[in-house]
Amino acid sequence: MKKENPKALLPIALFLLLYLGNGIYFEYIAPQEGQMGFYVVSVVLAFSIALIAAFIQDRGRSFDEKIRICAEGIGDENIVIMLFIFILAGAFSGIAKEAGGASSTANLLLSIIPEQFAVPGLFLIACLISMAMGTSVGTISVLAPIACSVAGSGGLSLRLCVGVVVGGAMFGDNLSFISDTTIAATKTQGVEMKDKFRTNIHVALPAAVVTMIILVICGVGGKGAQIGTFEYNIWQAMPYFVVLLLSVLGVSVFLVLLLGCLLFGIVGFLTGSLTYTAALSSMGIGISGMFETMIVTILVASIAALIKENGGFEAILSLIRRKADSKRGGMLGISLLTVFMDIATANNTVAIVIAAPIARDISREYGVEPEKTASLLDTCSCIAQGIIPYGAQLLVAATISGVPGFSLIPYLIYPFALAVAVGIMIRVG
Repeated sequence: MKKENPKALLPIALFLLLYLGNGIYFEYIAPQEGQMGFYVVSVVLAFSIALIAAFIQDRGRSFDEKIRICAEGIGDENIVIMLFIFILAGAFSGIAKEAGGASSTANLLLSIIPEQFAVPGLFLIACLISMAMGTSVGTISVLAPIACSVAGSGGLSLRLCVGVVVGGAMFGDNLSFISDTTIAATKTQGVEMKDKFRTNIHVALPAAVVTMIILVICGVGGKGAQIGTFEYNIWQAMPYFVVLLLSVLGVSVFLVLLLGCLLFGIVGFLTGSLTYTAALSSMGIGISGMFETMIVTILVASIAALIKENGGFEAILSLIRRKADSKRGGMLGISLLTVFMDIATANNTVAIVIAAPIARDISREYGVEPEKTASLLDTCSCIAQGIIPYGAQLLVAATISGVPGFSLIPYLIYPFALAVAVGIMIRVG
């Protein structure tokens, strides 16, 4: 056990000041034209400055000793596996998008929705697309314009249509085997994705069912929406369903992603949506899109290692010990810690990576199963990320729909239902 040292947490406080403080300033006080306020200051820059502060803070160790501590943190087996999966997930995302998989899958599902249930259908499609793509922002980018079209043609609430897309995107992001949040939550806790999925589904599925019931009840008696005609190629959509099926069956995520890249490559060549150079380029672009997440993971692993060595984590654990005296208290501590980190960073993957080592210690001390800890990390980060108006999800949805992010919050039925489900999960232990 390390000696309790609250001062060791100063690098995290500095990060929050730089990232959250500047984000609020540039988003709401002095907006920059054509730029989202929370993206003015790079999260990589903020974490880099925090790492420098962590190095300066502990003067009792030499620079070489601190480098060794960081190297041990970065070299953790779960961190290395996570980095490799990020690379494969980026390649898969890139080639799938270039091959037309996302648009064909969405259009295929839209073509079979009854007009009377357009809004519940949008939610269901967002759930499936996000589970297959592994990205909530990507799902919102694909479906938000369609939601706007459905709202306009049917005289439906624009905020409701966009809100259910955001909710469905968070459902899939929370459960997808290839989502960066799932990868981060499972690998930092040393559990299999299928085990975390089985635990997670008992929380996420009831919340999704409740959301569907609410939407169906609202749709019954109302007027339908002319969804329109959308072109799709069933072969371009097929690899997503194969990936989804293999993921649910518990096939290794490495094999699933590799097979997904291969299938999209074959389908793209056969349908003419891909060329050899386009396939290579798209996978490279997809991997490049993961670079920031990977760099943040390395920086956070280094900062966390230094903070832990200096007794910062022990200070947090000590606070939780004073407030919690049971397994339920430990689960509540993990949940609140994750929500706070996501509110502060506006990035659910980053929030998980920061909270994970502390959560692992809490779970060991209070007897919380690792798969349940991974589920809480992923679920609670998705709840917060799906509600905060300055997160990428609501910012993208607001930009596409042309309505303020704050005005979408009352229509985010699923995230609030998921929060209730998590509360019940903690209550029953």
